[in-house]
Amino acid sequence: MAAIGVSDTPCAPRYARGVLETIDIETGPSPRTAILILHGLGADGNDFVPIARELELERVGPVRFVFPHAPVMPVTINGGYRMRAWYDILGTEDEGRQDEAGLRSSLGLLEELLAREKSRGIESKRIVLAGFSQGCAMSLLAGLRHAEPLAGIAGLSGYLPLPSTTAAERSEANAKVPIFQAHGRFDDIIELRRAQASRDQLRALGYDVEWHEYPMPHSVCMEEIQDLNAWLLKVLA
Repeated sequence: MAAIGVSDTPCAPRYARGVLETIDIETGPSPRTAILILHGLGADGNDFVPIARELELERVGPVRFVFPHAPVMPVTINGGYRMRAWYDILGTEDEGRQDEAGLRSSLGLLEELLAREKSRGIESKRIVLAGFSQGCAMSLLAGLRHAEPLAGIAGLSGYLPLPSTTAAERSEANAKVPIFQAHGRFDDIIELRRAQASRDQLRALGYDVEWHEYPMPHSVCMEEIQDLNAWLLKVLA
């Protein structure tokens, strides 16, 4: 796939300070579409800049890519070592052991980030919220609860957090939001069955989930990028 021409545009990567620090890249002047991409545990916003460069989205006009850096916090599963994380990982996968306080704290940060994009001239219905691993979890948590309709939610190699609260807390405005969900069959960090369970719950709630599986571990592959590209063109048409 050809690059999106980021390095050739007047707007090179820049850091915007606010509640969350972000890397912003625009593919052309005056974008009216924004794609927010949330990284996984221990990474930062730079992690998915190369992936964005592989996307071909010229048909939807100039796009602003926003890559936020998660807060730095101690992570229990890693011995309390401080790293960028959207929430703590406590070591077990049952819902009762999820870091609900951390999830909801980062939910508030993402709401502020979405508000910032709208203040910069991007309509909510032209915003895609996407993420990998922890970033996937946060994209689903925030996107399903956002009070205005989004263009779509893309979740890569992750799961639906706090699933028992989704039905009660989800926003009517995003009751029909398109969802792209993809996972590796050999993922040994977040097991495939957990992602499949999330897919099934989302579909049971009436969401349009486009599901993909790939022969890969906890990572991203070119076929996945191509499928994501096609989905983005569809939801942003």
